[in-house]
This record gives sequence, structure tokens and C-alpha cells, in this order.
Amino acid sequence: MRIRFLGTGTSHGVPVLGCGCPVCSSADPRDARYRSSVLVIGDSGERILIDAGPEFRLQALAARLSGLDALLVTHAHADHVHGIDDVRPLTRGRPLPVYASGQDVAELRHRFSYAFSAGQPGGGKPRLELVDLDEPGGAGESPRPVRVGTVPVRPFPLMHGERRVLGYRLGGLAYATDCSSVPESSKRSLIGLDLLVLGALRLRPHPTHLSVDEALALALELRPARLVLTHICHDLSHAELQAYCDDKGLPFPAGPAYDGLELEL
Repeated sequence: MRIRFLGTGTSHGVPVLGCGCPVCSSADPRDARYRSSVLVIGDSGERILIDAGPEFRLQALAARLSGLDALLVTHAHADHVHGIDDVRPLTRGRPLPVYASGQDVAELRHRFSYAFSAGQPGGGKPRLELVDLDEPGGAGESPRPVRVGTVPVRPFPLMHGERRVLGYRLGGLAYATDCSSVPESSKRSLIGLDLLVLGALRLRPHPTHLSVDEALALALELRPARLVLTHICHDLSHAELQAYCDDKGLPFPAGPAYDGLELEL
């Protein structure tokens, strides 16, 4: 299995519009961060996208992406789904399965209503097949697992402030961005990871996101073979955040991702 980080930034992206801070004006290409998203390539060639933010078209071109087998949605905030229309060329052969919580399925159906209704001849729209991961009767602790080809996908609940969102475990990889806390039931499903990807917004506390120290403390609980941080704001450069992680002396490799980083599991 292989993972490519398509974007590693926050809802503003980095550089932030109108900002001239050292990170936003940095010459280090690792400090330029599109909105957070990853592409997972399974051992049998499955192409699984987690979130499709506003820069998806540019991210897909950089990755030379020619097809998709599934889209996993963590939650329907704009920085995670407002690139969905750009999957359109990749859905000509067949509809794209889009997996999300029941709440987010409803939001996607409302926000992209044109994709699910009859339109005039010649009107282009993505062909999407929305799949509700929650059990009938509402959101529960354990959204149902699915498979994409040979890749087992296990969604797990996270709390993004007061909002329930989803993280995803795919084999030995777990991806959990935009969260401020992880329920104990979800922690139990995150043992024995080869790679844990956690959102870590900044050093300062935030009401709806893990800080860097909170993300490191959670990783120490879960003990993955490797930790990679994403969803990073412009408070910290890549080099500063890597040095901060190194100084912690963690018992596993840890550091920030950057756009275009590829890792083998």
C-alpha cells in the first residue's frame, strides 16, 4: 500500500491570502500547503481518495491521477469536499462511490444537488454514488466497514469540536484529521498501526483541532510504527515542526507531511 499526501494545510491553505508571515513567504516548497487530502494506492492498484478539497484538480494533475475507485469523506466542510465537481472526468466510465456518514451524505446531496437531479442536455456533472456508512437508525459508535477492491476500510468516529466526523483505517494505515478528541471506542481500533496520520493544527490550543502536543500525546497512547502530522497552519514551518518533533524523543519516527510526500507501507 502507498499513500500520497495531496494536501497538508488547513482550511485557508498556506500561503494564506493577504499574509506575509515567514511561513507564508517561505521559499521552502514544503511550506506551501494545499487543503488536506490523501490518495491511497492499494496493493492491487485500488485508487482511494480521502477528501476532495478546493485544489483537487491541481493535486490530481500533480499526482498524474487517471482514475478513482472510491472517495472517503471525513466530513462535509468546504475545505474537504469543495473539489468534488472536479472528479467529473474520472466518473465517465462508471459512478464514483462516495462513502460518508449519514449527516454528511445528506449535506453532500444538498450542496451538490445538481449532480443528483436531471439536467439539460450537455450539462456536465460528476456521477456520484453516495454510500451512508452509518447503521440504519442514525449515527452510532461503529460505522460499518466496507471494502474497496482488496482494501478493507474501517471508518471510526472522531469529534471535531461538537461535530462527529470520521477517520478511516485502511489496513495498517489510519487517517484522522480535523479532530479535537478521539473516543475510547475509536482508540481501540487504532492499535497495531504501521502509519498514523493525525491532524495537528498548531502549538496553541484550538477548540476543534488537536494541537501538536495533543497529537503527540495521542500517538504515544496508540504507539504506531510511524506518525505523520497533517492539517498544519501557517504558525509553523516544516523545518520548525520537524525539529519540534525530534526534540520530543518519541519512541517512533514522527514529523510533518508535506504536499507530494509519498510513503510505502
